[in-house]
Amino acid sequence: MAGRLRQSKTGKPGIARRRAGRGFFYLDETGARITDPATLARIKDLAIPPAWKDVWICPWPNGHIQALGTDDAGRRQYLYHPIWREKQDKEKFARSLEFGYRLPRVRRAVARHLLDDDPRLRSLAAAVRLMDKASLRTGADEYAEEYGSYGVTTLEKRHVRVQGTTVELEFTGKSGKPWERRIKDAALARFLTSLPDGPPESLLLGSAESGVNHGITATALNEYVGRIAGGAFTGKDFRTWQGTAIAARALAKLAAAGFTGPKAVVQAMEEVAERLNNTPAIARASYVDPRVLTLFEMGRTATLRGSIDTAAVKLLRGAEGSRQTHK
Repeated sequence: MAGRLRQSKTGKPGIARRRAGRGFFYLDETGARITDPATLARIKDLAIPPAWKDVWICPWPNGHIQALGTDDAGRRQYLYHPIWREKQDKEKFARSLEFGYRLPRVRRAVARHLLDDDPRLRSLAAAVRLMDKASLRTGADEYAEEYGSYGVTTLEKRHVRVQGTTVELEFTGKSGKPWERRIKDAALARFLTSLPDGPPESLLLGSAESGVNHGITATALNEYVGRIAGGAFTGKDFRTWQGTAIAARALAKLAAAGFTGPKAVVQAMEEVAERLNNTPAIARASYVDPRVLTLFEMGRTATLRGSIDTAAVKLLRGAEGSRQTHK
């Protein structure tokens, strides 16, 4: 699937998949059965999940979207060309590094806004504090309604308990995974205890029962994150940066203890997965800047002095500067 990429036309006819016994056969745009070995090999390499329905496969080997289909949950899923994924990942982690650099200004804004008189602004700040300290996802109404999975904008009052300055969270997140978090944060605890009472199933940050509108949406939250960070950032950038920063600190500690082999990387990915509540494989593939691992293999790690975020920023920006010097 090499060569220059072209934009896939998913709205136009493509290769269709049809079941045949325990396997599949494929039809081209005209409805003719595909027998070309190269095309069949490309389709096999895509490893399209057998459970997907309404599968569309790009007729071009260099299309940026290679296949799409509907999973068991009714969600439309995409398989991208490796070159496209690599380009998107580079952009994602470059943005993530810039977000890590801007985190101090984000946190200062959140601290101010938690004390603001505007209830909506306080709710937005509380949502960001939860994403920052507990690695929560943004959340979506449709996922809460259809799958019973929650994020920060869809959390309900029954999911949160405040004891003194400690905030305890217990809910079901993406893919049905249970979440349990304890956050010691006096400002956040004060805000949450100040919210109007409501039914256990009412929104934590969007209760309308009291007649006061603190409602926030994922769109509003992402706009707020971009505004206080001063760029095209969203709630997703918290988890991406957290994965990178946690990996950088974990590898630095392991290297300092004399562990520099592949097992150290495995252990670091386990730490990231525990914080983000996913698997080590997903943590490595989607949340950890690969440059952190490359630098570790070269014997370069983040400093153990100072904050975890500042250390990771210095490590990666130092690597960028070194690369520019040697060009």
